[in-house]
Amino acid sequence: MVCETMEFANKPVISVVVPIYGCESCLIELCGRIKKTISTIPAQHEIILINDASPDDAWETIKRLSTEDEQIKGIDFSRNFGQHHAITAGLDNANGDWVVVMDCDLQDKPEEIANLYEKAMDGYEVVFGKRINRQDKWVKRKSSQVFYRIYDYFSEQVSDYSTANFSINSKKVVMSFRRMREQNRNFPLFLKWMGYKTASIPVEHNFRKEGKSSYNIKKLINLATDAIISQSNKPLRLSIQIGFFISLVSFLYAVYLFFRYFFLDQPVAGWTSVMVSIFFLGGLIFFNLGILGLYIGKIFNESKGRPLYLIRETTDETDERS
Repeated sequence: MVCETMEFANKPVISVVVPIYGCESCLIELCGRIKKTISTIPAQHEIILINDASPDDAWETIKRLSTEDEQIKGIDFSRNFGQHHAITAGLDNANGDWVVVMDCDLQDKPEEIANLYEKAMDGYEVVFGKRINRQDKWVKRKSSQVFYRIYDYFSEQVSDYSTANFSINSKKVVMSFRRMREQNRNFPLFLKWMGYKTASIPVEHNFRKEGKSSYNIKKLINLATDAIISQSNKPLRLSIQIGFFISLVSFLYAVYLFFRYFFLDQPVAGWTSVMVSIFFLGGLIFFNLGILGLYIGKIFNESKGRPLYLIRETTDETDERS
C-alpha cells in the first residue's frame, strides 16, 4: 500500500487549461475524453475550466462537473475578458508539471494530448499541435494566414498559421509566462517570444461541434493591431522612413521646378497640384499621428496597473492571482 502511494506521488501532474465561451453542451464530452486520454499516460491530472462570461449555462455545468469530480476545477470571470486572459487565469492556477492549453469546442481533439506529451518527453519545453487539415471556414483560414503574414512582416519573425493555442508546456515555461503581465495578450506569440526548445507535431483538427467562432473580421483586425503594437515598434520606424522618402521626393521636385522656372522660363502650374499635395501630406500626417496615438494609448493602459482579469467565483479555494 505504501509503495502504491509513493508510486502515485511520483507521477507527474498534467494540468489541462480550457477557456470556455459558448460551448456548454460540449463540456461533459470534453472532460470525459480528456480524462480517458490522460488515463493512458502514467500521470495524475487536473482540468481547469475558465468561464469567460459564456452566454449559455456553462458555469452551472462546470460547477456540477466539479462537484462530481474533484480533479475538475472551475473559475468564473466577473465579465468577458477574452480568450487569452482566460488562458492566463488557467495558467496562473495550474499546478501541473506539464500544462496543456486547448479550446473548448472539441476542434482540438483531447486524444492528441497523449501525442503532445510523448513528443515533450523527447526533451522539448513546448510542443504545439500543428493543424494540417484545418476544418475552419475558408474566411477564417484565409484571415488567419493574412494575420500571420502581416504580423511576421512587422515583428520580423516567422510564424506558422497552422498552430494556435493547442499545446503542452513545461512548468518552467508556465512560470515564465506568469511573469508576463501585459494587458495585450496572445498566448502562442508569447510562447514563441520566450525562445524555449519548441517542436510541432501534426494533429487532427475537427469540425466545430457547437456554435460559431467569436472571432469575426473586426475582432481579428483588433487582435492583429494589438499584437503588432505590443510586440513590435516597426510601424513607428516605417512611418519615419515614409516621411523621409516623401521629404526627399518633395525636395527633388522643388529643385526641378526651380530649374524649370529660372533656366527654361516655364511657369509653374499651381493651384491643383498644391491642393493635392496638401491633402496628401495632411492625410499622411494624421496617419502617422494615429500610429503614434495607438502606442501612447497602449502605454496609458499599461500604466493603469489594472488586473488582467477578475474572478467572481471558483469551485474551490484556488489562489485568485491576477
